[in-house]
Amino acid sequence: MICTIYSHHLGLEKIKQIFLSHVPNGVFSTNGENLEFEVKGGILSPSKKVTIFYRERAIPSYQIPQIDDSELTANLKGLYGFVDSLPTENEKVKGVFLRKIQTLNSEFSIREDKGELKELDIIIADLAKEFDAVLFVQPNTIISKSETQHFLDKDLNLIIDSEGRSEIEELKVNINSEYFDNDQTELEEDQIERKAKNEEILERENIKINNNLPYIESERETTIRSAKEVAQRVSVLAVTNYVAFNNISPEEAVDYLQNYNLWDFTTDVEKEFLANPTESRKIHETWKCEGIWTLMWALKKVARLDFPNEFCDLGNINAEDYPVAKDKDPFEFINAVHEVRSKKEILDAADLYYRYNWACVDARINGKQIEAINPGIVYERQYALNWLINYMDQDWDDVTCDT
Repeated sequence: MICTIYSHHLGLEKIKQIFLSHVPNGVFSTNGENLEFEVKGGILSPSKKVTIFYRERAIPSYQIPQIDDSELTANLKGLYGFVDSLPTENEKVKGVFLRKIQTLNSEFSIREDKGELKELDIIIADLAKEFDAVLFVQPNTIISKSETQHFLDKDLNLIIDSEGRSEIEELKVNINSEYFDNDQTELEEDQIERKAKNEEILERENIKINNNLPYIESERETTIRSAKEVAQRVSVLAVTNYVAFNNISPEEAVDYLQNYNLWDFTTDVEKEFLANPTESRKIHETWKCEGIWTLMWALKKVARLDFPNEFCDLGNINAEDYPVAKDKDPFEFINAVHEVRSKKEILDAADLYYRYNWACVDARINGKQIEAINPGIVYERQYALNWLINYMDQDWDDVTCDT
């Protein structure tokens, strides 16, 4: 496979036109869901064949829906997670690239099956420009710009590779207004009211607003995690948090989790932390206080999520309401919770923290320090809220906080 081309735009016919504009004697045929482009050979020139694997989203849009509407939508979620995990030397470009991934509606891969089509590099360049595309490219191909897997922009410049290198300073996200308008007609009343109310809150708090930031999912589309699932998750977090603050040893934590049947609810990342709790990892884990606070709020054990400018204090939670303690069976807590807050309350908070986080990221990529709110608090709370609303069906270790 030479490359996979992703675009906001649709257009199988446009692909055919570009191929034929460069190789007018080529012939297209259909092989199942794939296109085959063949140039018949002669005595001195062998035949050449290129296969194009094309697919598109069932409903073109400018954002990835929570519910998969096609195989491509599911693939885009994986692509987003892959790019989000990459290191980077240019945070601004990576952030815009993640936003662009959300707008992608079509994907087509190109493979040479017979001979070498000498015009193929020019054809790919034209396709990239015509489709305002991003390209996923393997090393050692006719258009490669890195020795590792990497992404190119429409001008075939390096956006990012697996080691975080980039050679561009700007990447544009263009949206087809037709797709945007189509989505607007499908908005539900709770989405419109939620966005408007939270933008009013941001305005009062003098926090920068992006009016073009999309609506999050509606109440109808959203499934909130069950009370039991939330209680199990917050119980494990509370144990690992004790290790982060040196209240118990990692060995004591593992024994507790195993003895009280919580080990199966402990994630791979948490198990790795407990196996090797370095000081830097401990510092990272201490931030999970905000996630614990948020999940306890969802379980109605915390009255409210205060303005995210000061750290929460888990000591303010009543001891009888806290999930774990020495010699306390966490299932006393888990079995005692029966409900979480309403979809409206949780989605209102998720939408608000989505907008808070955009303001934090916008300040960071523009080299500014946001004064009103703490970006770390905002991130950890949005992380927990996205998990609560099953954002993109992501498990705890894989949650993304998109902006």
